[in-house]
Amino acid sequence: MSTSTAMTSPDFVRNVANGYASRLQLCCLQTPTSYFLARTIHAHMMTSGFKPRGHIFNRLLDIYCKSSRLTYARRLFDEIRKPDIVSRTTMITGYSASGSLKLAREIYSETPLSMRDNVFYNAMITGHSHNNDGHASFQLFNEMRRHGFWPDNFTFTSVLGALALIADNPKHCQQMHCAVVKSGTGFVTSVLNALISVYINSVSSPSPLSSSLMVEARKLFDEMPERDELTWTTMITGYVRNDYLDTAREFLDGMSEKLGVAWNAMISGYVHHGRFQEAFDLFRKMSSSGIELDEFTFTSVISGCANSGLLQLGRQVHAYILRTETKPAAEFSLPVNNALVTLYWRCGEVDKAWKIFNKMPFKDLVSWNAILSGYVNAGRIEEASCFFREMPERDLLTWAVMIAGLAQNGLGEEGLKLFNQMKLEGFEPCDYAFAGAITSCSVLGALENGRQLHAQLVRLGYDLSLSAGNALITMYAKCGVLEAANCLFFTMPFVDSVSWNAMIAASGQHGDGARALEFFEQMLKEGIFPDRITFLTVLSACSYAGLVEEGRQYFGMMYRLYGITPGQDHYARVVDLLCRAGKFSEAEDVIKSMPFEPGALIWEALLAGCRIHGNLELGIQAAERLFQLIPQHDGTYVLLSNTYASAGRWNDVARVRKLMRDQGVKKEPGCSWVEVESKVHVFLVDDTRHPEALAVYKYLDELGLAMRNLGYTPNTKFVLHDMESDQKEYALSTHSEKLAVAYALMKLPPGAMVRVFKNLRICGDCHNAFKFMSKVVKRKIVVRDAKRFHHFSDGKCSCSDYW
Repeated sequence: MSTSTAMTSPDFVRNVANGYASRLQLCCLQTPTSYFLARTIHAHMMTSGFKPRGHIFNRLLDIYCKSSRLTYARRLFDEIRKPDIVSRTTMITGYSASGSLKLAREIYSETPLSMRDNVFYNAMITGHSHNNDGHASFQLFNEMRRHGFWPDNFTFTSVLGALALIADNPKHCQQMHCAVVKSGTGFVTSVLNALISVYINSVSSPSPLSSSLMVEARKLFDEMPERDELTWTTMITGYVRNDYLDTAREFLDGMSEKLGVAWNAMISGYVHHGRFQEAFDLFRKMSSSGIELDEFTFTSVISGCANSGLLQLGRQVHAYILRTETKPAAEFSLPVNNALVTLYWRCGEVDKAWKIFNKMPFKDLVSWNAILSGYVNAGRIEEASCFFREMPERDLLTWAVMIAGLAQNGLGEEGLKLFNQMKLEGFEPCDYAFAGAITSCSVLGALENGRQLHAQLVRLGYDLSLSAGNALITMYAKCGVLEAANCLFFTMPFVDSVSWNAMIAASGQHGDGARALEFFEQMLKEGIFPDRITFLTVLSACSYAGLVEEGRQYFGMMYRLYGITPGQDHYARVVDLLCRAGKFSEAEDVIKSMPFEPGALIWEALLAGCRIHGNLELGIQAAERLFQLIPQHDGTYVLLSNTYASAGRWNDVARVRKLMRDQGVKKEPGCSWVEVESKVHVFLVDDTRHPEALAVYKYLDELGLAMRNLGYTPNTKFVLHDMESDQKEYALSTHSEKLAVAYALMKLPPGAMVRVFKNLRICGDCHNAFKFMSKVVKRKIVVRDAKRFHHFSDGKCSCSDYW
């Protein structure tokens, strides 16, 4: 026989095919080199002229799909003249695993009914289930049965997993349970595990039958002929998720086999529900019992340390990991390092978080979002912006964190720009991103922009979002529309402590201290416990309204009734409360009684009170402390200089200003702004740059005459420069808040409320002038300065001149 004849003989071809098949079988082990070896074998087939048959094609397809090389897989699939059911099923599985359900569905639709089998349907049902499309999986299951295919245990496992995603009706659970029993698969552990999961996921449905579903799950568990790790873990997770933590713990303690997965589920449940001590105790018991600790164990425990602020314990866990995990795998180190980054920044050690992040051999989006959140939370916004720009990819959380960070650090304009950029890059904003953008409007006082965002929220269905609702309350309050904030609060479907805090703060800032305290008392009646922020808002409200006795009372109940230890910021509010009321000796007693050294917040509150009441001696002492603590802060120099100026000590004024220059400290320029026809107009002192500046000054002169007829006289003591009397009157007339109010009166429709915003404290003469102005023009004028709101109407201010 010739050589060519021998090479084409059936035996030779069979042997070559078997050789290729055995080599490809080695590639099916899915090692890192599997794909490259398969490509080499495939290339050898092509160059040798060998024409592979179905089983060789199918093995190549399987390797390419499992290696996520779907382009090669599809090219090979298209070369097959008549793809069999195995080829088609393999392609569906590959596309589903990569999330390409549309392409998987095309293969499914092109496959004749006569070719299909159970495995084919199972692949399509599983694909939809794994891609969280439970409804489509269920439709395929029904279609499968209509076409005469009998579901097997794999079918039921997949379709029950899909039903667990969408379970909202207990009757569906019972119907599927009956179907499982009729099919004869009611003894298969995987099917029963999936059925238990369906019952558990349906517990939260609004149906009156839902309360009995956990009992049904338990009954099913008790009757199972054989259980595995997933069975126990599913039951424990179900009890944990539905707030039956004690029952879950009984389950765990009753297990004869110590399954690490079940212990991890229990620890995670304790952490999620804030029962940190029990989580830590179980972690110690798990370790001492010799149960293997894995990445799930450590991430839960580290998260518990982060959420409870137990940095020292977190450090101990970190040290234990470094000691025991000398060569951690990527699947271990990545989630654990992510948790450690979060631990350290939440406990105030951002630089330590960065060191861990910087040394991570692998980083994912969670890593980047964690370190970004750390810098944002620490107020290190420039560094956060650098991280944001460097990120290899971004998701909704990334954008939401950065937008909120800009807003919370006073960069409202940049926050809104970033929100718009987010949309331009194709991201649909979530409710958290909207909350950040709305907070930006709060910072800017951009009411119309805030209203537009509110309308978008409603249109997109986010109007029920708690985070967005709370941001809207604050936005309306800070834009001077307290009525809208009130209306929103009382119509929200549910509120939390943040909502109540926002309303207490809003009422206090608008000068209605009594209303703020009513909100606080009502909050307590509703059974919502106050937090440290609540007491900050309450004490601020008391300070703004001069409610000294009430402020003392609420400060005293912080620790006595609620176990909240007052911080530096709480003491600063009390000092501010007493100093505004002129009770300096009591304020000094409070400072002396503090369990820690007074910081900048305390001395700033004392200096501000001394400025109001002209207590020069004590004010100098406070300023000297501030020069030591924060020498580059312009507010100290300005307050001390103004205190000297009020006392007529011009040489001392000059000395402080020279010191300020020598230290390289620049005073923040005062500016005021007003929104007219969706455009923000900004005014500085003695402004000539605004295109209508001349008309504004002329209108102010006209208003001034009418105001003088009612008894207004410029109070030149608020001119903090040594100059002649007529120059002082002119200087008062050019203050930025007067220019902004005058412009609004000129441009807004008759009767429209005027809302002006200022970055610094309102001038005393301007405050007096606006009272007269409101009477002359018969309109309400609202001014928000750096601290609070002033509502002027008919010659009076909402603050009753206590500010």
